[in-house]
Amino acid sequence: MRIFKFGGASVKDAEGVKNLAKVLKTTSYDNTLVVVSAMGKTTNAMEFVIKNYFENKTELQSSIHDVIKYHNEILLELFENEHHNVFTAVKILFDELARFFKSNKSPDYNFVYDQTIGFGELVSTTIISHYLNEIGLKNKWIDVREFIKTDNYYRRANVNWDLTQEYISSNFDSSILNVTQGFLASDANNFTTTLGREGSDYTAAIFAYCLNANNVTIWKDVPGVLNADPRYFENAQLLHQISYREAIELAFYGASVIHPKTLQPLQRKEIPLYVKSFLNPKADGTCVSKGKALEPEIPCFIVKKNQILISLSSLDFSYIVEENISEIFSLLHLYKMKVDVIQNSAISFSVCVDNLYNNLEKLLQHLKAKFKVTCHDNVNLYTIRHYNDVAIKELEKDKTVLLKQLAQGTVQIVTK
Repeated sequence: MRIFKFGGASVKDAEGVKNLAKVLKTTSYDNTLVVVSAMGKTTNAMEFVIKNYFENKTELQSSIHDVIKYHNEILLELFENEHHNVFTAVKILFDELARFFKSNKSPDYNFVYDQTIGFGELVSTTIISHYLNEIGLKNKWIDVREFIKTDNYYRRANVNWDLTQEYISSNFDSSILNVTQGFLASDANNFTTTLGREGSDYTAAIFAYCLNANNVTIWKDVPGVLNADPRYFENAQLLHQISYREAIELAFYGASVIHPKTLQPLQRKEIPLYVKSFLNPKADGTCVSKGKALEPEIPCFIVKKNQILISLSSLDFSYIVEENISEIFSLLHLYKMKVDVIQNSAISFSVCVDNLYNNLEKLLQHLKAKFKVTCHDNVNLYTIRHYNDVAIKELEKDKTVLLKQLAQGTVQIVTK
């Protein structure tokens, strides 16, 4: 059993869908599960739809129409017969989306987000499944929400592993080619949940774990895992081999190639993860498995943009001790702040966070009751694994450093 995951960039247009089919033909597709993300930038477009639903209803239909038009253009390039039943299948999904917006009574943004954002994945897999069948690659479209069960922590749901294992073991036919959605799941009441942005990789790992798969391959528009994101760093190099431990470290610090939760279930069963180019499917790519930490052993650069740096100090110059720190972390948890860096001294405490749930102002009001608070928004957090002096010096060039923290093998730098 093999699990293939294709991201949005790999199926952003009709040529991408055709290339997906080419990859399957090149690598064979027996006993394979294909996990697919939303096409291109559809998730971003759907987030704009949701924003209009809450803030600008006069533009809601227009933004939905833009998503429909984008997918219709891909359909028309893939299917010569405009009466093909795929057009009806896609229309049914968009009609369902429209009905939800008309009937929804919940004011909870996170709930609405999860009920609607996944239509990108549902539509993309519907199109791809029909196309593969059309060209002779017989497959079964499955709804991932019937297999992966979670709690109702919307937008970052936690997997119920026992139930998920039960549903996959009982209902999944591993002898055929299956096509399903990444990113999505459902809770005990069958409401849609999501596994966090970039959660399609995690979906692949969940199925791999429950099916005892031989391997997982993530197909990307890069040759494999690079030591830096080429969008932000020059001269990025391919990493041929990464250990599970090292990959988990890189993911924790924000490396975008591999989702932070993806590696844990794979490591538990020692299932190798390959990251390969969908443009060159026969190339080796990167293997993440048990073995050598890093090959070649070179500095690895990670950047997380649009972070928030919060610095606290006591109002009366008293020490910030365990009791204060415990209270600070309780508030960070209460307001769902993802913590990326912590630094503290006798009378100060700094933390770099990701304000995913837009609770920053509430958090700051709470903190100001007991601490002197300084806040820098829109900062960049850089992490270098296996750093050296040259790497640090190059990174800090022409930047204002707000925080710097060195540990064995890792340096983190917050800049403005």
